[in-house]
Amino acid sequence: MMRVDLTVNGEARSDDVEPRLLLVHYLREVCGLRAANVGCDTTSCGACTVLLDGTSVKSCTVLALQATGQQVTTAEGLAPPGELHPMQRAFRQEHGLQCGFCTPGMVMAAVGLLSENPDPTEAEVREGLEGNLCRCTGYHNIVRAVLAAAAEAGGAEVPAASAAAGGAAGDGAAAGDGAAAGDGAAAGDGAAAASGDQARVRA
Repeated sequence: MMRVDLTVNGEARSDDVEPRLLLVHYLREVCGLRAANVGCDTTSCGACTVLLDGTSVKSCTVLALQATGQQVTTAEGLAPPGELHPMQRAFRQEHGLQCGFCTPGMVMAAVGLLSENPDPTEAEVREGLEGNLCRCTGYHNIVRAVLAAAAEAGGAEVPAASAAAGGAAGDGAAAGDGAAAGDGAAAGDGAAAASGDQARVRA
């Protein structure tokens, strides 16, 4: 076992972990945060996307130990308890979801995208999210949601996370829809959405 010291959703943590433990499993099994879903085991789907020091990463490609000394933000930590991050709010308003399994990862990837490009075109949104797959929506409402969040921010950088964020922002009741808020259980936590052919965002 080795010690990992990091910050998760604003909370400093220090845990003993196996050297081979992936960040996604650390978040789900050690921290109890279920928004980052395991969808493919091949780094293809993006359902496990989180922010690592503000940059979106697929947490199934990162060892927990590699996050030592860094800030990890999951969908649960994007906003203070009972509130929604602007991106979560846009996904809810534009109905950028159906089953919800991919939604937390899609939201995190979108937040990362707007932190790098606050005023993207539709083509840039589609290109920026092409590493995140959705088998339900056809992507159109997802793209609309990202553009709406960018418009709401007025071209300013959409914040990666609120400084007051804790670990409960993914409350489905507060969101009106657990998937949009990043609640792992309400977002279809399981394997039902993990199989079958999936079109890329460019489709």
